[in-house]
Amino acid sequence: MSRAEKVCLSLVSYCKTLGNLNQIHAFVYKSGLETNPLIAGKLVILGALQISDAIDYARRLLIHNPNPDVFMYNTLIRGESQSDSPKNSVNSFIYMLRQSYSPPDSFSFAFVLKAAANLRCLTTGFQLHCQAMTRGLDTHLFVGTTMISMYAECGFVEFAWKVFVQIPQPNVVAWNAILTAYFRGSDVSGADTVFGLMPFRNLTTWNVMLAGYTKAGELERAEGLFLKMPSRDDVSWSTMIVGFSHNGCFDEALRVFRELVGSGSKPNEVSLTGALSACAQAGAFKFGMVLHAFIEKVGLVWITSVNNALLDTYSKCGNVLMARLVFERMLGKKTIVSWTSMIAGFAMQGYGEEVIKYFHEMEESGTRPDGVTFISVLYACSHAGLVEQGHELFSKMTETYDIEPTIEHYGCMVDLYGRAGQLRKAYNFVVQMPVPPNAVIWRTLLGACSFFGDIEMAEQVNKRLPELDPDNCGDHVLLSNIYAFAGKWKDVAMVRRSMAEKNMKKIPGWSMIEIDKVMYSFVAGDKRNEITEEAYNKLSEIMLKLKVKGGYIPEVGSVLHDIEEEEKEDTVSKHSEKLAVAFGMARLCKGSTIRIVKNLRVCKDCHSFMKLISKVYGLEIVVRDRSRLGKGYCIKFLTDLQVTAVNVPSIRIEELNDNVLCNRRSGPGTIKTKVERPSIVMNPPLHLVLSRLLVTGYIFFFVSRIAAFEPRVFWKQPFYLHEVVVLSAKKGHSGNPLLSAVAAVTHRRAMFHC
Repeated sequence: MSRAEKVCLSLVSYCKTLGNLNQIHAFVYKSGLETNPLIAGKLVILGALQISDAIDYARRLLIHNPNPDVFMYNTLIRGESQSDSPKNSVNSFIYMLRQSYSPPDSFSFAFVLKAAANLRCLTTGFQLHCQAMTRGLDTHLFVGTTMISMYAECGFVEFAWKVFVQIPQPNVVAWNAILTAYFRGSDVSGADTVFGLMPFRNLTTWNVMLAGYTKAGELERAEGLFLKMPSRDDVSWSTMIVGFSHNGCFDEALRVFRELVGSGSKPNEVSLTGALSACAQAGAFKFGMVLHAFIEKVGLVWITSVNNALLDTYSKCGNVLMARLVFERMLGKKTIVSWTSMIAGFAMQGYGEEVIKYFHEMEESGTRPDGVTFISVLYACSHAGLVEQGHELFSKMTETYDIEPTIEHYGCMVDLYGRAGQLRKAYNFVVQMPVPPNAVIWRTLLGACSFFGDIEMAEQVNKRLPELDPDNCGDHVLLSNIYAFAGKWKDVAMVRRSMAEKNMKKIPGWSMIEIDKVMYSFVAGDKRNEITEEAYNKLSEIMLKLKVKGGYIPEVGSVLHDIEEEEKEDTVSKHSEKLAVAFGMARLCKGSTIRIVKNLRVCKDCHSFMKLISKVYGLEIVVRDRSRLGKGYCIKFLTDLQVTAVNVPSIRIEELNDNVLCNRRSGPGTIKTKVERPSIVMNPPLHLVLSRLLVTGYIFFFVSRIAAFEPRVFWKQPFYLHEVVVLSAKKGHSGNPLLSAVAAVTHRRAMFHC
């Protein structure tokens, strides 16, 4: 090997960018080594596989090489199959057939079949299959396995099975490929049959079965298989956690995460984000704080996806201040997902002005917003009543950023006009849309008609919905509610009779609450047990106190049935969110925040009920319902709240309502009023409160570090601190802020010994 060749190979090992590749190529050309197959192959490897933006350069290298070999072609085909344009891989394979004197080998077919799988192009797959047959490579183990995956991606499991049975001696990789093919075709029973026929299995086999079961919603079978596994790895644990979370079994997802930590295994990025996703959807704020401390302990705060999941969890649990803290402490450059998550967090809670402010900051930082970002911004404008700003941003999306609006963007605009009471404008917007409106668009407009009591337009909109989604019970319920509000009980009976004839059932309302890091679910009218009995007993006590001290009178107008007033009062008193808040007050420590998640919209009576409890009992209550925090709604009641964690004598924060135009019906007429967001009344002054909140941030960080020394703090018994209280006494503090912070992080009573 000449000295020039050694220098080139040495330079190649340090090449990291396209600019470096240009310099090395120039040196190779100057040294007369451009025809050297070893050097030329190394350059193609750099461009096709190792440098992200050099695939086009690698293609030009191969085209201008006088004698490219099969290895160089295979390298380029492989790189292009993994790129954003896998079709180029097929074109390179065709160019190889036409130009090269060396025929394609098994690697060539495996790589180009992978490109066909990514394209999901069955025609290309058939042609490649024929080419492999003419060369006797269709039964090759490597080629056959890739061909199975290709047919599975194209949705033809029967073709995949025919290829599999022609492989003479399939190995475990081929068996796993056909197993995956059956799951991709949603044939769980076929996958079970293949699993039973397998002569040998490895850990990947078990993980494929777990992933297939969880994706199909077969959670019981997945858990049974998980318990039978001879060994487990990070993929096994993560699959179970994410599977439970995506299927709505949030408590089970958190339980599996506890088992993961208890087994001595270290959670990875996927398992942590899966657990945080469960916390976000279930409103498990305390467990989310525990995970935050755990992430600090294991040193995973540098992972952007984990920070984004943390941010999303705090936002959906109603604590936008902690979400902002996570966002501002993120290491490195913030991605588009980080900015969008922060914007969505403010949008969930109706802070329209804050959303627009962060949107402009994102633009100034050089991050280009995408379609998802604009959905969050338009969503915030619709809930904050910012009609003009929303219209300007919708125009900016197309004119400035050249983003083609999707059906979701049009839906946000319909919601924007509908919430502002501009129903005719919303209807005209739907009619003039360049894309056909789907059922969600019309349903959004129907919801606005329901809110403002526009029966004529509601009937007009409802004529469109049966054509698009005839089996949706929600549309019938909305129309029934509109008639009920207007007192047209005959029309209500007609709609409900239609639902009965079509065998439609209304989705039952449930509410969830987190107690000691365990999720409890309540359903109105469900069969009574020990838990619900405790909730009902506490609810009766609360009702009596609210009627005496708060003057509570049930708002039976939300009961849309033609029954007696006494029956309506009894019905409205048993709503699931009332049971959840009563159970929380019975089980949680005094002064704890009560956080509730409901799958349906909170009724007007429950809305008033929560405000009265907050006022009479001096509690902080966060209620999240489907109308916003499911895509993010948070109703926060902080009336007469004592924030002991920052040791502030009194902070009174009024109810945070939407800054929107709404109609309040008074008899036959309709009065339009604008509901402004109340100002925050604070005593002591704002600068003192902010300084103490900053101190609280340090306390939380300090407590998370204390807890990092003993993981059992999070999962088992209460714990004792000795040195902390002595240090606090030396500093002249009472210790209450630290005590509250420890209790918040661990969700336990933290006891100090002097």
